[in-house]
Amino acid sequence: MQRHGARPVRRWGLALTASTAALAVAIPAATAEAATGPSGIAAKGAFLLDSGANRQLWGKSADTERQMASTTKIMTAVTVLETRGVNLNRQVTIKQSYRDYVERTGASTADLRTGDKMTVRQLLYGLMLPSGCDAAYALADTFGTGSTEAARTKSFVGKMNKKAAELGLKHTHYDSFDGISDKGDNHTTPRDLAKLARRAMTSPAFTTVVKTTSTRQKATNRNRTYTWYNTNKLLGSYKGAIGIKTGTGTAAGPCIVFAAQRGKRTVIGVILNDSVQRYPDAVKMLDWSFDTKSSVKLRKLPPIAQKD
Repeated sequence: MQRHGARPVRRWGLALTASTAALAVAIPAATAEAATGPSGIAAKGAFLLDSGANRQLWGKSADTERQMASTTKIMTAVTVLETRGVNLNRQVTIKQSYRDYVERTGASTADLRTGDKMTVRQLLYGLMLPSGCDAAYALADTFGTGSTEAARTKSFVGKMNKKAAELGLKHTHYDSFDGISDKGDNHTTPRDLAKLARRAMTSPAFTTVVKTTSTRQKATNRNRTYTWYNTNKLLGSYKGAIGIKTGTGTAAGPCIVFAAQRGKRTVIGVILNDSVQRYPDAVKMLDWSFDTKSSVKLRKLPPIAQKD
């Protein structure tokens, strides 16, 4: 997602059982062994979570509310994927209004073309890899309720807030489906965002999308192919990186929600408003979590790729 008003740039794969519902419970506080944490983290807010144990490893201003930019789209995807009876092969016709929206707001885009038909699954790739606000609009318009686009997208944002409440994200509120916040009331905390990411990563459909570095998707009704690159440069650069989502905004600053897996252990990290070095900080945080030292050369995005 780009800065507001300017251009810089099957249902879940498992049933919602009692064990799955337990993902919404509060994350235990860090133990004494994790009291120090990684050093020199420039982000204003940060958090590390041992996903399997659901245990806080370290936090910095973990419960301070901040804007989250396009990391909002994690909840956009969760809301779609947890819709009762969701059909990921459902076809959605791209409207001109989706293109007009990204042009008007200067938002990041999947460059969806009017009249093309894309499946919900394809739109999730367009949402999470190039951070397409047009894909977010299409999903909100499709899965919201009401007689107008405005009503449907507003209803979808309401569903996002309802899902946040269900998951116990007490310091999270959405006023947009993509992170472009007109009123500045689109906020979360590092702890809440880590909890949401942990929930999202229980979905095989979600994890497949967010670990993909690039994809080619063909419109179902036309001979047009879209090529999308994942804006998360940790993928293909940091050993074991498996997602999740970047975000950048004027108020939010550079943000990233990330995850890596070493053996059977998965660590989820959150960085909010790191104007200096979000990727080096993410590497420091993961290295500290895994007790290792990495020399990382970040994957380069081609010139045509979206920046987020």
